[in-house]
Amino acid sequence: MNNLRDFKVAVFLLLLFLFTNLNASNFVLSDDGLIDPRAITKINEIGTEARDKLSVNIYVYAKKSLNLQENITIQDKIKYIKNYESEIEKSLIKPYVLLTMSVEDTHVNLIVSSKMKEVIDKNDILNGYVVPLLASKDKNSTFAKASAAILNGYAAIADTVADSKNVKLESSIGSSGKVAGTVWKVFMYSLVLVGLLLYTFAVLRRKK
Repeated sequence: MNNLRDFKVAVFLLLLFLFTNLNASNFVLSDDGLIDPRAITKINEIGTEARDKLSVNIYVYAKKSLNLQENITIQDKIKYIKNYESEIEKSLIKPYVLLTMSVEDTHVNLIVSSKMKEVIDKNDILNGYVVPLLASKDKNSTFAKASAAILNGYAAIADTVADSKNVKLESSIGSSGKVAGTVWKVFMYSLVLVGLLLYTFAVLRRKK
């Protein structure tokens, strides 16, 4: 009798475990220790709301390195990464948006399923929310930069989809991420402008 009871308890715990994991929201497919646990929690919160309210799945796949061969050519690198990302896509639920990053390979990408191509502007997300934080010259570690860039980009993706459907996400982190990207762009443009002015001044001075 005790064996039967123990068996029933074991079956119940197994079913509970399977049910919990099947319904768990984990949109971070890989973080490789690059994403702060608090950022992962926020990403899954945003991802769950985006899935439930917007019917879109937003994923993150981050690695320190994709283990590329040394001295690999640019063409072979692009081919390798494309095949690598294609394998990841096979397990995703459509419609989806996938943010990928490999820090040591200086690679970041945004992949969208066919239905999302008219909604998501890849360049706007990457150049406005992700790359500026990765490329910032500050005292923050690569870990901190990658974590912030991924969360910033992820939230921007969700907000973009939400705006296209006139939906407000409760988990949204607002427009602060875009401000950071804009400040970085202004800074870079200012450097270019100052460089041109100094060059022009040097040329005119030389002619005199």
